[in-house]
Amino acid sequence: MADLFEEKAQEWDTNEMITALSAGIGSAIVEGVPLSSHMSVMDFGAGTGLISAHIAPHVNRITAVDVSESMLEKLAAKPELQGKVEVCCQDILEETLEQEFDLIVSAMALHHVEETEKLFRRFADVLTPGGQVALADLDREDGTFHPADVEGVFHHGFERDALESLMREQGFTDIQFTTAHVVNKEEGDYPIFLVTASYG
Repeated sequence: MADLFEEKAQEWDTNEMITALSAGIGSAIVEGVPLSSHMSVMDFGAGTGLISAHIAPHVNRITAVDVSESMLEKLAAKPELQGKVEVCCQDILEETLEQEFDLIVSAMALHHVEETEKLFRRFADVLTPGGQVALADLDREDGTFHPADVEGVFHHGFERDALESLMREQGFTDIQFTTAHVVNKEEGDYPIFLVTASYG
């Protein structure tokens, strides 16, 4: 599989829009989810670890899952994440992780996954009973958030009601949406939701 983020990984952490977005989402997760020192967490679509860095001080361990080796290399090199975060370069839609997690977090990865329903089934498979998700992504937008020629984008954001229905069908409960951040670009303003939910 081609690493679509190989070039982007080199400058990812210096992009002001991305760092502001990650800070907003990271803060919303820390404030909106009861984190604890015994928790095992999956960071899905972890990238260079910007979200993991917010959560790591509050939990036991994090498994950073991504399909981009170059992004995970950047994460693994960060001293503040070593010993707390394990990297896993894997497509969990194709190969299930042999672990269980108390919490799954994700920032801006859902729109890169074509089969949203299958992804939530995979999440359910690896969550402990009563486990939680905290997932951030774009509200439905007109397709102008990404450049027209960008690869690997399957959804122009999500309608909150439709995503909630899909999650309920997969067994998630206590589903709550908040607006974690708003990205301001020349093309317009793009709200980013955080959805939290429990499973089982």
